[in-house]
Amino acid sequence: MKTYVIGDLQGCHQQARDMVARIQAHAGTPELRILFAGDLINRGPDSLATLRYVRQLAQESNGRIDSVLGNHDLHLLAVAYGIRPAHASDTLDEILAAPDRDELIGWLRQRPLALEADGHLLVHAGLLPQWDGAQALALSAEVEQMLRSEGLGNFLADMYGNQPDRWHDSLQGADRLRCIINAMTRLRFCTADGVMDFKIKDSGTADPASGLMPWFEVPQRRSAGQTVVFGHWSALGLIMRPEVIGLDSGCVWGGQLSAVCLQDRSLLQAQCPEFQQHSGKQAAS
Repeated sequence: MKTYVIGDLQGCHQQARDMVARIQAHAGTPELRILFAGDLINRGPDSLATLRYVRQLAQESNGRIDSVLGNHDLHLLAVAYGIRPAHASDTLDEILAAPDRDELIGWLRQRPLALEADGHLLVHAGLLPQWDGAQALALSAEVEQMLRSEGLGNFLADMYGNQPDRWHDSLQGADRLRCIINAMTRLRFCTADGVMDFKIKDSGTADPASGLMPWFEVPQRRSAGQTVVFGHWSALGLIMRPEVIGLDSGCVWGGQLSAVCLQDRSLLQAQCPEFQQHSGKQAAS
């Protein structure tokens, strides 16, 4: 069975359908697995149709199609529960007003932060250097338990914030879950000892004097023995290295939608129209 991972959709419904069709033709077999790197919705023109489409695919696939959660997906949950106001650049109104809103929100609540497939680990944004793949999956499970619980509303109220900005095994409660979520859905840069930075959003590089580096370039990060696949970082663009694959190539910004086959690293890309003004790009990821 071949496994493909598709980068950030952000509400680009037609591009999602086209890419799935291309994957099916490329694979040459109906026995395939398709995973999405999170941020299924928001900023693009068809968030409702995109979420419905991916959910339907997942429900019909017997577990072979799934998605990890991205920061925009979590933002939708917070808005739906009245915890956060919608942003002016959001494209979530159709979801919030949809007759199947509860089913869509309920499906998102069941999604993980991290998935393992064919020796690869998929997350939306990144991993802290102290985590190996097994610990990342265990920490994802902690968040999944909360997302599926009756206490979700209370947790969403505590989910936002940049502290704690580093991992300690002794973290507990909301601080522990917030740190996990921030790393797996927001992380781009951190220091060599894992202090997270959330200020730099529109660049793929940081000033060396700052001590910051892309999370996957931290020396001796514990997850380096397993290839990590991620999205989230449109300013970085497509990156394919032996131990890391970055798939956010800016579909919603007029870039490309990218998908990769994990078995042979064959790459599928489709050019996308620009749906948002560049002035809003920083908020997109």
